[in-house]
Amino acid sequence: MGLRLESLRGAALAQVLDDVARLRITVFRDWPYLYDGDLTYERSYLQSYLDSDRAVVVGAWDGERLVGASTGAPLIDHAEDFAAAFEGTGLALKDVFYCAESVLLPEYRGMGLGHRFFDLREAHARKLGYVVSAFCSVQRPDNHPSRPPYYRDLNDFWRKRGYAPIPGAVARFSWRDVGDAEETRKPLQFWSRLLT
Repeated sequence: MGLRLESLRGAALAQVLDDVARLRITVFRDWPYLYDGDLTYERSYLQSYLDSDRAVVVGAWDGERLVGASTGAPLIDHAEDFAAAFEGTGLALKDVFYCAESVLLPEYRGMGLGHRFFDLREAHARKLGYVVSAFCSVQRPDNHPSRPPYYRDLNDFWRKRGYAPIPGAVARFSWRDVGDAEETRKPLQFWSRLLT
């Protein structure tokens, strides 16, 4: 398997934007996201990574096929969405690099790509002078009817990388779950680590 990773910005990202959008829709349909996404929304969301000179998207390819992608940008670029979640945490939005999402097709998991996604985004953040890296994880109840019996969360993976939940830093976002007619709000817990 000829897997390769590449950091994408500008024109290189523009060429694969729809592939990244389709990958996000595919992977986020699964637990715990259950996201019933569409290409129009995804294109609009990903445009912010195309427009920002400090954002990065890391792509993973198997030959010519995009099998994974990971996004990152300064948290201040998302201030409208996340400012309330960071109130009282002692962290200034301007000091935090946001490792937004990582999506990877199931057959490519367990091969170290998740670590490489973090490595490349954190290196990008350090190069820009950020001192804190953060991301957020979807919170679903353990007894949710769609929770698969085999599901194992990524908390241990994140902790081994030096991340820990930020007490009280919870954002709330709405999206339509697969099979639902309406959007509902979901809590997302922020995790962070120092980039030292």
